[in-house]
Amino acid sequence: MSAADTVAAGIATPAPTTRDVCVEPPALAMVWTGAGRPHETVAVPGVVLGPGEALVAIELATICGSDVHTVEGGLPASSPLVLGHECVGRVTAVADGVRAVDGAPVHVGDRVVWSATASCRDCDRCRRGLPQLCRSLRTYGRERIQPRWELTGGFATHAHLRAGTAIARVGETLRAEVLAPAACAGATAWAALARAEEVADVDGAILLVLGADLIGLTACAMAADRGATVVVADPDPARRALAARFGAVQAIDSRSGRALTAALAATGRAECDIVLETSGSPRAVRGALDVVGVGGVVLLVGSAVAREPLPLDPERLVRGLITVRGVQGYAPRDLDGAIGYLRERGADRPFDELVSARYPLAQLDRALAAAAAGTAVRVAIDPRDAARRR
Repeated sequence: MSAADTVAAGIATPAPTTRDVCVEPPALAMVWTGAGRPHETVAVPGVVLGPGEALVAIELATICGSDVHTVEGGLPASSPLVLGHECVGRVTAVADGVRAVDGAPVHVGDRVVWSATASCRDCDRCRRGLPQLCRSLRTYGRERIQPRWELTGGFATHAHLRAGTAIARVGETLRAEVLAPAACAGATAWAALARAEEVADVDGAILLVLGADLIGLTACAMAADRGATVVVADPDPARRALAARFGAVQAIDSRSGRALTAALAATGRAECDIVLETSGSPRAVRGALDVVGVGGVVLLVGSAVAREPLPLDPERLVRGLITVRGVQGYAPRDLDGAIGYLRERGADRPFDELVSARYPLAQLDRALAAAAAGTAVRVAIDPRDAARRR
């Protein structure tokens, strides 16, 4: 990949030297050591910034479902590690040559959101435009802490961004509650719709979203604002009420087949052009394949962990010209697109209300328990409280 390609991809560009950065007072990280154990606080007095790296003081982090699954033991992880990958913060130190997704240099003082992963930029997958599946991928919130890289996740006062991280400058206007989830759910929703548009037009489409989680609600708003007629299905009445505020023309109980039939009839159609499945439920995946129409596309976003295998009718796919696409993570352009959408249209939808609980960093275990309860779409961690107490 050439230097011009690197800038266009919005990936941090290597600088020739390293920098020793003293953090005063020391950064604090909440370290997870295994399922059933409380987090431990670790102080990090300094970092060494290698080529293409930056240090960011975290303004706000939000808890993703994968963080909950990890602490509950449902998602394998190598401890000790610092969980969290949905963050917004301010650059406090930066190596030379680091550029944002818009190609502009990243400076100290910039308010930024960064990708959940860092890629090598040079393997065959990165060269194909699939950096989220880089052969040397590093994932924030999933990497075991190590010497010279202790600040590996978002549940800390600072994050150490490695080379190959997509960085988006976000300005001062949008609230942190709107921006932090864009690093995961927002960019993934944008990526899913971008993959759909490679097959079918979103504008004018009948689009069914199965699952009113943060990805589903965000995709609902994005698709509705592109001209789609969006139907959302979810078993939770509170989530269905939210879906209506995010642009859904119908929000139905996903457990009722009749409700879906009636919702489609109300649109004047008997089938969907695009189906976005976010829950990973085998029943929902089967439903997505059943309801998509001729020439349509099914986007599987929620099936990122092992579930029971599903029977597949290849004749239906062939005769229906149906496309099934897996959406795993996102590329730098998707993060850029999600931030641009929030900047232009974020105020039109109640994105800030999706983060309905906030805890100080020291109460991370309580926050994770609240997130596991499922009453809030997102629970936030405010690490600035820890910084103020020192």
